[in-house]
Amino acid sequence: MTANTNPVAWGKLSRDQSGQLIGEHPLLDHMTDVAACFLALAECAGIRRSLELAAGRPLDESDLQRLAVLVFLHDVGKANAGFQSRRWQPPERPPALWPTTPFGHGPEGWELIAGRVPNAEHYAAGLPIAEIVAWGEVAVGELLQASISHHGRPLCECPEKQTASIWKPVLANSGTVLYDPAATLTRMGERLKQSYPLAFMECLRPLPDQPAFVHLFAGLVQLADWLGSDTREAFFPYTAPGEDRIQSAVARAAYAVRSIGLDVSAWKNELNGQPPTFSAAFGVPTARPMQLAAAELSLGDIVVLEAETGSGKTEAALWRFVQLFEAGKVDSLYFALPTRVAATQLYQRVLALVTRLWPKGAPVVVRALPGYEAADDQEKISLPDFKVQWPDVPGDYTAHQRWVAESPKRFLAATIAVGTIDQALLGALKVKHAHMRHALLARSLLVVDEVHASDAYMTVLLEKLLQAHIKAGGHSILLSATLGAMARTRYLNIGNKKKHAPPSLADACAAAYPVLSFRDSTGIHLHPVAGNPQHKTVHWETLDAMDNPKQIAMLAAQAAAQGARVLVVRNTVPAAVATLKALEELTLAQGGDWLFKVNGVSTVHHSRYSRQDRPLLDQAVEAQLGKTRQDGRGRVIVGTQTLEQSLDIDADLLITDLCPMDVLLQRLGRLHRHNRPEAERPEGYRQPHAWVLTPAGHDLSPLLKRARHGLGRFHDGGGVYPDLRMVEATKRLVQAQPSRQIPADNRQLVEHATHIEALQGVEEELGPDWQKLGQAIEGDTSARRGVGHLHTLPYYEAFGEVLFPDSDQKIATRLGAADRLVVFDPPQPGPFQQTVKQLALRHHQIPEGVSPDALPTDIAVLPASAGFEFTLGSARYRYNRFGLERLKAHDKN
Repeated sequence: MTANTNPVAWGKLSRDQSGQLIGEHPLLDHMTDVAACFLALAECAGIRRSLELAAGRPLDESDLQRLAVLVFLHDVGKANAGFQSRRWQPPERPPALWPTTPFGHGPEGWELIAGRVPNAEHYAAGLPIAEIVAWGEVAVGELLQASISHHGRPLCECPEKQTASIWKPVLANSGTVLYDPAATLTRMGERLKQSYPLAFMECLRPLPDQPAFVHLFAGLVQLADWLGSDTREAFFPYTAPGEDRIQSAVARAAYAVRSIGLDVSAWKNELNGQPPTFSAAFGVPTARPMQLAAAELSLGDIVVLEAETGSGKTEAALWRFVQLFEAGKVDSLYFALPTRVAATQLYQRVLALVTRLWPKGAPVVVRALPGYEAADDQEKISLPDFKVQWPDVPGDYTAHQRWVAESPKRFLAATIAVGTIDQALLGALKVKHAHMRHALLARSLLVVDEVHASDAYMTVLLEKLLQAHIKAGGHSILLSATLGAMARTRYLNIGNKKKHAPPSLADACAAAYPVLSFRDSTGIHLHPVAGNPQHKTVHWETLDAMDNPKQIAMLAAQAAAQGARVLVVRNTVPAAVATLKALEELTLAQGGDWLFKVNGVSTVHHSRYSRQDRPLLDQAVEAQLGKTRQDGRGRVIVGTQTLEQSLDIDADLLITDLCPMDVLLQRLGRLHRHNRPEAERPEGYRQPHAWVLTPAGHDLSPLLKRARHGLGRFHDGGGVYPDLRMVEATKRLVQAQPSRQIPADNRQLVEHATHIEALQGVEEELGPDWQKLGQAIEGDTSARRGVGHLHTLPYYEAFGEVLFPDSDQKIATRLGAADRLVVFDPPQPGPFQQTVKQLALRHHQIPEGVSPDALPTDIAVLPASAGFEFTLGSARYRYNRFGLERLKAHDKN
């Protein structure tokens, strides 16, 4: 292709595999598409509610058309000659006529609008800048800057580029004008006045200038651009000859917004026409009082539900969503869990609920897990060029609903999604497209499960996320079995102008449990609720066998020999593996078959397994230690913290490493979880009993100098359970009484092991070394919270003043070095009769200097289908039935 005279500016191009240009979409038509998407989004009830709440006033049609003008101008920078010259690839492009340096369009457009380009007023004379100025200083300032920043982060100035030349006409040697950016800008001005006449009527009140409104607007522009850039036939294909794009864009935008599920009016109307009952929604005879209480609309926008494991908190949160959705207070649900495993477990339950609520034409339920994406239980197939195929080839409308599952950045656009807390927290961080995530989440009930499981860094992120979420009109319910009073007060203070002080230890212990907490203008309220009617007396005692895997194995084997189902939870993977090996030796010597097996292979349960094998382990655990017991044989399952959450398992005996009380209560939740007939449990194990393993002599003081078995603080900070004060307090509580009433004693147990007064009491009694630990923990916490504040996106600050870090600086939802995903092509034979495609290496397992693109080498398959070994950089690894481990030098041969 050669340069033609006065070409129409292009907005999008498509080329074949050889690079030959095969299609182009006019720039003005693309800008029209995106603006139409914004207007269609603004018609969605939840989005409109968020916009008006952030604005502090209703928005009329003239307001929306003015905002649409600013959205239209998101790609104003593409008019520059340096960008338009990309139509021709070298050597096609005549270098003497067109700019030879490739230019972008974001900073370049903002430089022009901001008047930082020489003769900017002349080049942009065709744009209605004077009219836009009349809409308020924010219109031509931060709102327009937010629109032009649609690629996901606030714009900065053009770095080391001379932008003046790219706005000048491109002249041929003969003097003929080949392309004039000013003419394109004039056409933009004409299109704007033709498309949005209400915007240019007399402005009686300026556009809202609250920072929260500008940030929300920025997110909606990003969403509109993503949607308006989708070239599939039903959405926004390139303009056809003779097509009136102004008219067709409106219809296309309305269809796109409706078909991907952002317009939920039909589903709301269906519920309003036939309001569901709790029993019909969940397939149970009746609701528990706690579940009905949690759904009361009068509770407000942030609610905390504390109740024991197995009490039905999940159903309470889901029923709250149903009531809020039916009442038009939310348009969507995001159920956030601490781990991928927990999210995978819950996904099927939510899918079943949605099917009952809407037997026909239900909204798509998205499993919002990168790498494990699914929509209505169908997993996506990734194709080249970022395209996606769904295996069941649904009809067009259903296929378009799955748009929200095709990229992690779209997950929060789903009407109903289940994923990890990370996807929500990304909306609170200074990362690309955080604004879009925030804007989408603002329509939602955000459910945060296991809220107590967050560390200091993630807690700050969650607090900042909730502040922005509630202010934009969102709702949230936080679930926990073991939340302390100080944490509860901190969360319920969010959105309150008057901050309430946390209660004393005595008052905290006196608080009800289970309890439903909320806050209003008069203060924080705690309403006692009835949770699980099943109560149990747990008999526990400490045993100083943490360093003796043989003693642990013998204790477990003795119980299994009598028919007991035994759960052994160790704090670290090496301790779990050592315990299993000791158990195998004992089994070999004494006979009996009590080992946990997956496809006939004895193994442990922890996080260091492949994405393909981990579901097998989960399924096997629930089959062998779940609600249904297939036989009366004893069984011993050894694992780590992965056993304490999400899995529906029911042990007759628990053997667990010492850990903080809130974690210990989680583990105890797997002990006698289900109410069984006495005959189903073996003699001697019909009462819940737990052995709590401690170091030799029950003495934790050596761990002050060197952390072991997950207990203690590393010298540079951090650790599995670094605060030994909490661990010491927990040990004392176990030793203080031989039995406890669960859940009646939960409140006192948690507060006496986590409240600052209790921890200070441990310090004072045990002396200077423990006081130094307290100071170190406080310093670690302050540092992590400080990093959290530094990384979060301040939605209360002016958009133009928010600086994102350099693009090569990684900001994560969990503090610490990132794991490395190793891909095997072809897949390798795993230990459980299943091939392994990927393995995640923990950051501490990765040798220094390994390139992110490095591939595994020297792959060797182990005999008897036992797994394989491979090399990465200078390190050698083995993947077998014990999971992934980095081999020491003497293990490599």
